[in-house]
Amino acid sequence: MIKCYLDFEKPIGELELKIEELRHLSDGKDLNISGEIKKLEKKARELRTTIFSKLTPWQKTLLARHPDRPYTLDYINILAEDFIELHGDRKFSDDRAIVGGIGTIKNNPVVIIGHQKGRGTKERIRRNFGQPHSEGFRKARRLMELAEKFRRPVITFIDTPGAYPGIGAEERGQAEAIASNLMTMSKLKVPIISVVIGEGGSGGALALSVSDSLCMLEHSIYSVISPEGCAAILWKKNGDLKHEDFARAADALKLTAQDLMAYKVIDDIIPEPPGGAHRDVKQTAGNILAKILESLEELKTKPAEELVEDRYKRLKKIGSFLKER
Repeated sequence: MIKCYLDFEKPIGELELKIEELRHLSDGKDLNISGEIKKLEKKARELRTTIFSKLTPWQKTLLARHPDRPYTLDYINILAEDFIELHGDRKFSDDRAIVGGIGTIKNNPVVIIGHQKGRGTKERIRRNFGQPHSEGFRKARRLMELAEKFRRPVITFIDTPGAYPGIGAEERGQAEAIASNLMTMSKLKVPIISVVIGEGGSGGALALSVSDSLCMLEHSIYSVISPEGCAAILWKKNGDLKHEDFARAADALKLTAQDLMAYKVIDDIIPEPPGGAHRDVKQTAGNILAKILESLEELKTKPAEELVEDRYKRLKKIGSFLKER
């Protein structure tokens, strides 16, 4: 059973609860209700497919933040055979909101970096809810430079509401740290593959996503601002905000993987199991692995200078301009 159901998932939750109750009734008892269970399971699958094929941008936003959704370390534990986490920015401290280190993925030595939100209250506080400070971005940059030194491709997993907006982060140069990451990644002479696995929020996400291949999980989001932040800027002056305002902002932001693929901001969409990544973490990780290996195969044969030039061209092509007549 899934621990948490979002509002639009409640019909599915009710069916799955009935299925669990029937299984509990039949456990160790001479009751032949397997046929009824199969009927309910089929109905639940069909309902899940129907609901998840019609999700609104706001519903996708809620799904991208689902508390059961797998995080960076969940994928690392499945994908990397011998991951060793490295800590600290060598300037101030270690930021637990960003994890990174060296490892091997299917005989490919890589450096892996990603946001980590944390599970449970204590860990979420320790990880600052996945919102990096300046030292987190500097740690990421240090690991990228290490990757270039030892000729290892960089894999980044993006899942953050955004960079931490606190006074301490600003005092330690938050904007400069993000800008330095953008500059470093734009010139890095090794392949960079980025995957948005949950939320891709603002500069905190951008600092890990200047890459040769940028992909998104099917139900993830990637945007310059959250729907709540956008709604607060545009409409809060008219009174208290409502969920309808958040949904309206989510529609306008075009933050879903499908929208961004249409606008050619991202390169590919990685499918999720029916019901979201948390329904089958291993299957989701397998889908991510297939895309990473495909991208590595294409990128690792390119000379360093060509790699950097192609990355520059890819970034320049994002967006379009209309001339006034």
